[in-house]
Amino acid sequence: MLTLAADTTEAYGSIALADENGVREEVLLHAPQGFSHVLFGEIEALLARQKVKLHDIDLFAAAAGPGSFTGVRVGLAAVKGLAEVCARRVVAVSNLEVLAEYGTASARAVVIDAHRGEVYAAVYDADGHPIVPEVVQPFERFLATLPDGPVEWISAAPLPDSRPFTLAPRALAGTIARMAMRRVPHDPAAIEAAYVRRSDAEIFFRA
Repeated sequence: MLTLAADTTEAYGSIALADENGVREEVLLHAPQGFSHVLFGEIEALLARQKVKLHDIDLFAAAAGPGSFTGVRVGLAAVKGLAEVCARRVVAVSNLEVLAEYGTASARAVVIDAHRGEVYAAVYDADGHPIVPEVVQPFERFLATLPDGPVEWISAAPLPDSRPFTLAPRALAGTIARMAMRRVPHDPAAIEAAYVRRSDAEIFFRA
């Protein structure tokens, strides 16, 4: 199953092409000003290098968040649009679930910087099932929700209290593609973002 995956949820993102034999190519992207102007060009270049046409893709996948609200929307909109054109289906994968794939312990605490003094975080077991569901809150408050026993910490950046952790790579698209191939795909219109945090418009809007 030839799968194209994208992650545009942070300033560093990635795209990847994978099949049942593994990741054919993964490209780390850096777009601090946003991915809307570069993503399609990078996808076109990746497919050209791999001598693959868009309609050869069997499955599209994307990071569903959490992360930059605009970045999440760009990646999801891109793969949903491409899937619609090709009459294919889509899988969206939480970034927190992806980070848990880089651990080896039976309990894996994953953390993403949410800024504003908060983190996106969750705890998963070795099969990817949530032990502590995804939240956005201060790191110290998340610590109080941890299960008893040892926990492996996983992040793509140092943790707020400088404790030891397993370093995840910046490029996640290859892992997203591999995870997507194990999941049930959906109609593009049914795919939604996993923002975790409410947008400023939702927080501050007054009717």
